[in-house]
Amino acid sequence: MQGGLSIGGAAAYHAARMAAIEKELCFTSLRALSGLLRARQLSARELMAAQLRQIERLNPRLNAIVAKLPDEACLRLADEADRGLRPGEARGPLHGVPWAFKDMESVTGFPCTLGSLVYRAHYPPADSLLVARLRRAGVLPIGKTNVPELGMGSQTYNAVYGTTRNAWDDTRTAGGSSGGAAVAVACGMLAGADGSDLGGSLRNPANFNGIVALRPSAGLVPAAPTLLPFLGLAVKGPLARSVADVAFLLSVMAGPDPADLACQPCDPEAFAAPLERSFRGTRIAWCPDLGGLPLDRRVRDVLDSRRRTFESLGCIVEQTAPDLSDADEIFLVLRAWRAWTHYGALLPAHRATLKPEAVEEIEHGARLSGAQVSSAMVRHAALLERLRRFQQSHPFIVCAVNQVPPFEAELHWPTHIEGVAMEHYIAWMKSAYWISTTLCPAISVPAGFTADGLPVGIQIVGPYREDLAVLQLAHAFESAGSIAGRHPPAALAP
Repeated sequence: MQGGLSIGGAAAYHAARMAAIEKELCFTSLRALSGLLRARQLSARELMAAQLRQIERLNPRLNAIVAKLPDEACLRLADEADRGLRPGEARGPLHGVPWAFKDMESVTGFPCTLGSLVYRAHYPPADSLLVARLRRAGVLPIGKTNVPELGMGSQTYNAVYGTTRNAWDDTRTAGGSSGGAAVAVACGMLAGADGSDLGGSLRNPANFNGIVALRPSAGLVPAAPTLLPFLGLAVKGPLARSVADVAFLLSVMAGPDPADLACQPCDPEAFAAPLERSFRGTRIAWCPDLGGLPLDRRVRDVLDSRRRTFESLGCIVEQTAPDLSDADEIFLVLRAWRAWTHYGALLPAHRATLKPEAVEEIEHGARLSGAQVSSAMVRHAALLERLRRFQQSHPFIVCAVNQVPPFEAELHWPTHIEGVAMEHYIAWMKSAYWISTTLCPAISVPAGFTADGLPVGIQIVGPYREDLAVLQLAHAFESAGSIAGRHPPAALAP
């Protein structure tokens, strides 16, 4: 007996204490983990072991991380990181942090399936620019995060790996296309993640899983390789459990690269600075439904309850909306044209393999005429100018991220919102893809829960290239009493 405990009791106490420490590590902020690792107060092996156990416990049910390396290989990566760097090498800001890349990213040594049986055996010969940048920052690649087929539709299911389930309710969707990334971060399987966003693929899953994600301004984060580098609709960006961690990740991801001519000059280190700032007197356009979109009353109720948070910050909150007329057709035309450009060659041999929505999207693009694409681009320019003028008086726009709460995981897409029929498979997410057409930075921040415990986020949109200001306002909102810091109960359970 020692201290009143039997040997068996002491062992059980020690095991329970270690489990609690590991759980705490899984929900420690990315900034804090980076500091501990860099100061060698935490070993990469300790962090890797904690997250591997969290993955082992939760991933079989939630299916967020796919193509994962064996645990032994993951621990070897951590041991190599702990042994130190080669002479002349600097310790990067993410040195020793376990990482799973979105399964739309080319990562050497891992399959890049795009969630499609067509690519299930595809192993890329080179890293994408974003992957190479994160590797240089020191991440330890352990797998990929699950996506919808070809990244299409904000519901993460595919025939290669199956369905990813919501962190808060495993009968519900995780959203997408960065669905696996959002669930892994929400549940402490990862401290942060990379994602991409065409029509909401960063913001939607963050919203559905109670975490934060930023769709950066077009051109801030390298998107190469891509067939349409100057289209601007598709961007890459960070997901994390707090605005500060999203900003920290952006400081690693952002910045120009000679191989991406569309990526613009910036100072990435600005995003790593403290985010505190006064917003007294700042004018905000309050438009939860963007001026008339159907909005589930459960989402509306949560958002309406958070208007006073912006007022408490000293903001001047006014009920008004930008003129986004034509946004729907602009987005649908350019998205379809992009789908045909990227995947049109698949249809002759693989039509029967692809999901019906993907086939429909690609065929829509194939039918477009040059005049239709040209008209969409001209109207896009007019929309951007209207928005620029609007933001001279109302620099920030606050609206819904998603028009619905997380829906059933077996449902491919919602067909109705508040009695209004949805005309196609992404019509339920216009509040996200209309904002995509602005090319502006937009962030999803946790705002509250529905009565049945489902997360609801709020979307903050700022002027083009004012990503830091968006992060600062989001941080102020988060600090004023949002739900950041709450974690899914299943992720905390023993």
